Amino acid sequence: MGFNCVRLTWPTYLATNATLSSLPLRWSLERLGLRESAAGVRVNNPGLLDLPLIYVFREVVSALANNGIMVILDNQITTPGWCCSRTDGNTFFGDKYFDPEEWLKGLSAMATMFRNTKNVVGMSLRNELRGPYQNVSLWYRYMQQGAEAVHAANPNVLVILSGLDFDNTLSFLSPNKVELSFTGKLVFEQHWYGFSDGTDWENWNQNDACGVAVQSIRTKGLFLLQQGWPLFFSEIGFDMSGTHTADNRYLTCFLSVAAEMDLDWAVWALQGSYYIREGILAYDETYGLLSWDWSTARNPSFIKRVNSLQSPSQGPGQPNSQKPYSVIFHPLSGLCVLVKSANSLKLGPCDESNAWNYTSTSELVLKHTGQCLEAKSVGDTAKLGAGCSKSCSKWQLISNSSMHVSTELTKNGTRVCLDAGPDGAITTNQCKCLSQDPSCNPESQWFKVILSSRSIPAEASVLQLPSLGPWPAASSSPL
Repeated sequence: MGFNCVRLTWPTYLATNATLSSLPLRWSLERLGLRESAAGVRVNNPGLLDLPLIYVFREVVSALANNGIMVILDNQITTPGWCCSRTDGNTFFGDKYFDPEEWLKGLSAMATMFRNTKNVVGMSLRNELRGPYQNVSLWYRYMQQGAEAVHAANPNVLVILSGLDFDNTLSFLSPNKVELSFTGKLVFEQHWYGFSDGTDWENWNQNDACGVAVQSIRTKGLFLLQQGWPLFFSEIGFDMSGTHTADNRYLTCFLSVAAEMDLDWAVWALQGSYYIREGILAYDETYGLLSWDWSTARNPSFIKRVNSLQSPSQGPGQPNSQKPYSVIFHPLSGLCVLVKSANSLKLGPCDESNAWNYTSTSELVLKHTGQCLEAKSVGDTAKLGAGCSKSCSKWQLISNSSMHVSTELTKNGTRVCLDAGPDGAITTNQCKCLSQDPSCNPESQWFKVILSSRSIPAEASVLQLPSLGPWPAASSSPL
C-alpha cells in the first residue's frame, strides 16, 4: 500500500512487569478464551506461540525490518487494553495506572532493548495525554525527563512528544520551549480526526468547516512547523466504509493540508479487526486500512488518493538543484493537473505533474513555456494562452477553504472556478458551494496550489504548442 513506517504501540507493563512480559503468547490468548486465535497462530506463526510476549513483540519489529519498514515505538497505555478514555486510569501522570517512575523505567527499558535495531527510528513517549489530571507544568517536568531517559538509553532514536487533550493541542508550547540536553532529534506529534471538530462537518458549509478546522489545528500545533520544529500527525483516520459524510469531508480537507505543508502522518489504523476489543470477539475496525479478514485494502480508493503524499515533495531526498515550483493538487482524487496539450488539461499522477509558477500578479504560468492558464467561458475546457499578456486570467483562491481557484471572465465578468470532471478533465464552471449551504459538496472544485521540489519528468517539462510560424533569426531556440 506504499507505507514505509509502522507506529507500533506497547503498554508500559510489557517492559516493566516480568509477569506480563514473560507470559507465553499461547497463555495470553487462552486466558481470554481465545482458543481459536491460538489455533490460528499455530497454523500461521507456529514459532511465536510459546514465546514470551516481549519476544513476540521483538519478532514483530524484526519482521518489519526484514520488509524494509521503519518503526516508531509508541507508549500507548500502561495496562494492556483498549485506549483511550478519560476514566481508564491511564490518562495523565499520577492517575491510577500512570506512575511517572514506572513510565520512565519502561521508556529506558524499551529504548535499551532496541538500541541497536536500525529500523526503530523513533520513540513516542506517551499517547493522548488527557483527562482531569492534565497539568502543563507536570507535562514539562515529566516529558523532559522521559526525553532524556530515552536519549540516554538510545542516542540515535528520534524522541517524539505528544500534547494534551488527546494530543489535539500543543498550543502551550508557543511561549515556552522544551529544554533538553540534546538537539536535532526532537519531534512533536499531533492528532486530528473528523470528530475532533465536533459537529462542524455535518452542520456547516464545507468550506467554512475546513477553514475553521485548519485555523484550529494551526493554532494548536501547526505553528510549530513555522518555528522550525518537526511535527508528525501521528494519528489521522476516518470511517473507511466511505459512508460517513463528516469523515469524508474531513479527509479531503486533511489531504489538502498534508499536501500543502508536506506533512508526515500516520493512519489509525492498519488492523482490520481484533482478537478481542472491549469484550467483543473479532471486533471489526471500521477505521482499519485492511478488511476484516486482513486480506485486502478496506478502501482501495483511499490508497490511491494518498499515493502522491507518501513521498516528500519539499523535504529531504529532493534534488538540491531543483528550484521549488508549484503544482496544482486536487485533494478529492489525490491527483494533479497535467497539461496534455494547449487545449487539454487533465488530472493525472502528481509525479508526472507540470511545473507551474503562481505569480505575484495571480497568473498561473506554465514554467519554461511562458504560457498562462486561461478561462474563456462557462463550461469550457481550461486552456493555455499563447503567451502571458494583459488578457491573461488572474486566479484567486477564494472561499473560506482557500481552495476554489477562481477568475472572472473578461467577456461578462462571470466568476468561474476550475472544476474536475469524473473523467479528470479540467473545465471552468460557475463556482459552487462557496458558503451557507451545508449539503452542497464543493470538492470537485477544490484545488491546492502547492510547492514541490521533485524532479520533473522530461515529458512534463516541455509542451508541444501549435505552430506560431518561423522563429525570428535573433530569437532564442524554441523550447
